[in-house]
Amino acid sequence: MTQRLTVACLRVLLPAAVAAFVIGISGHLRWPDEPVHLAAAAMGGGYLLWLVGEARITVRHPDELAAENHTLLPYALARIGTGVSAILWPLHREHLSPWLAVLAVAFVAAVVLRLVAIRTLGRFYSHHVVRYRDHAIVTSGPYRFARHPAYTGMLLANAAFVAFFGNPLSLLFLIALSGVIVWRIRVEERVLFTVPGYPVYADGRARLVPGVW
Repeated sequence: MTQRLTVACLRVLLPAAVAAFVIGISGHLRWPDEPVHLAAAAMGGGYLLWLVGEARITVRHPDELAAENHTLLPYALARIGTGVSAILWPLHREHLSPWLAVLAVAFVAAVVLRLVAIRTLGRFYSHHVVRYRDHAIVTSGPYRFARHPAYTGMLLANAAFVAFFGNPLSLLFLIALSGVIVWRIRVEERVLFTVPGYPVYADGRARLVPGVW
């Protein structure tokens, strides 16, 4: 699939995802006197803001030719499928609990980690796999500890979101998302290892979680 066709598909997919989130959030707001549904609506609203906030990066066409673009659409489908299936699933919980509060905090913290990682990379960050002509290795912020902290944030945030809503279908999407992210990392690193200094930077640093992988 060409880069422009991929971007065109994403420009259709993203509004559909936004509409699904609005429907799901509205469904929870039908019970304004039930704190657990208000919390679910807040979680859905937070995910929606995050999704919309990154949308401009997703559909942005990099000036450089994308080196590998075939992973982007499966990545977007798995990520959106995870969130949409969770927010549209009936919430089989009657009361708030400390566990749900922990999941909400974990979700926010993971999104913050991802946004900090994106901001730290600056103009070198793209949802397309691309090697810029003046590509430089960033070793500050969360990149001191892991090579792909933005993906770490993505996985942790979606895991917390899925656990909050408890939809088995979302768990399947989350597993698919994890697999696609591993695939994307391997594709990206084939490109990154051609950037001067990256092999030295990568040596001794985990990809996602220090001490794990």
